[in-house]
Amino acid sequence: MLKLLVNDRDREARQPTPRERLKQLDDSGVVAAHLEGDRLAFGELVERYQNRLLNFVYRTTGDRERGEDLVQETFIRVYRHLHRFDQSKKFSTWIYTIASNLAKNELRNRSRNPLVLFQTLMKNRDADTRPLEWEDNTYRPDDLFRKRHLKSQVDSAVDQLPEHHRTVFVLREMEGKTYEEIAEITSTNLGTVKSRLNRARNNFAQLIAPLLD
Repeated sequence: MLKLLVNDRDREARQPTPRERLKQLDDSGVVAAHLEGDRLAFGELVERYQNRLLNFVYRTTGDRERGEDLVQETFIRVYRHLHRFDQSKKFSTWIYTIASNLAKNELRNRSRNPLVLFQTLMKNRDADTRPLEWEDNTYRPDDLFRKRHLKSQVDSAVDQLPEHHRTVFVLREMEGKTYEEIAEITSTNLGTVKSRLNRARNNFAQLIAPLLD
């Protein structure tokens, strides 16, 4: 009898916590949990996508601080409209579409406001002095320098791409999205996505070559 009680306690101890159970679900499962009233579920979605969206928006707009605001706005919109989300679609595509649209609006507004553009340029002038989030203390100093230098050059080349080329380039080459996902995120047909991506790759190659000499 005592052995059975011990085994029951062991089984109870091995049961995952509510947060652990959420982590075992795919995005659709977490969305469903949120819609069913699980208060932890939306936080799990934020944890999964916050850094990924920030990297995407930052590379699209070139402004990390403003990017953080746009990512926050993305999650606000997701929270407000998640009940309307078509669960037969991929959640990742939907949330990237929202972030992409906000980034486009930001660039459009910035282009109409010379003062905002000037302030952004001045802010980003010293951006290379900030620590890079991907850095690993186990890198040797010379390896770390080379990685910093390469990232700086890549970012510089990406920033010079036209907006519609930069968006598809970042989504494909840096976020790993499929052509179909990019088409849905940018509301563009598949042929246009492939054409823009091809031009973006060629432009990027031309821009990055002299920077690496």
